[in-house]
Amino acid sequence: MAADRALVVGASGGIGAALVRELTGRGCTVATLSRRQDGFDITDEDSVASALDGIGPVDLVIVATGALTCTRDAPEKSLSDLGAPELMAQIALNALGPALVLKHLKPAIPRKARFVFAVLSARVGSIGDNGLGGWYSYRTSKAALNALIHGAAVELARTHRQAIAICLHPGTVSTSFTADYPEHEKVTPDTAARNLIDTIGGLTTRDSGGFRDYAGREIPW
Repeated sequence: MAADRALVVGASGGIGAALVRELTGRGCTVATLSRRQDGFDITDEDSVASALDGIGPVDLVIVATGALTCTRDAPEKSLSDLGAPELMAQIALNALGPALVLKHLKPAIPRKARFVFAVLSARVGSIGDNGLGGWYSYRTSKAALNALIHGAAVELARTHRQAIAICLHPGTVSTSFTADYPEHEKVTPDTAARNLIDTIGGLTTRDSGGFRDYAGREIPW
């Protein structure tokens, strides 16, 4: 089993809600946080600290927040579209936010029991797998997320030997984020959630700091 007690951050989104259903269906007790339901703002450290203060013991945390764009209608197609407002907003939401969650959860992470901190990254955040270019802000924010979680995993391993911090690519999921991209083969949120929880259940500490897809396959940095 992936977990007995979990926290899903971003629980009101398409994938987040499906993760809650999947975990609950497997007998897990699930706490949730989201902007829509709780006014939770992952880009504001005070909001993160306040929301996590008093969170009970959990052995799995999944951060399912994020956005494809923040200040634009679509990702950049070329350098001429690149601008600071979108890039910085993407980094704040997709990279810094999940790292702040881990920062404020760290005091509550068990030192002698299995704990998994999983964040939803994206294959397009892979530098080694990028053969198409474009999507500058989204790609960069996910690459930054991967670097932050990898570094955190190195730190956690020194003091929390059973902790696992992992970046997971859920596949292309049918949500409002992907509605404008019919050329991509998609899975339902429920299928994505089932795949992700299966993968999380099979992780070991050797996987900590890694970047894997929904089937547990390693993705190049």
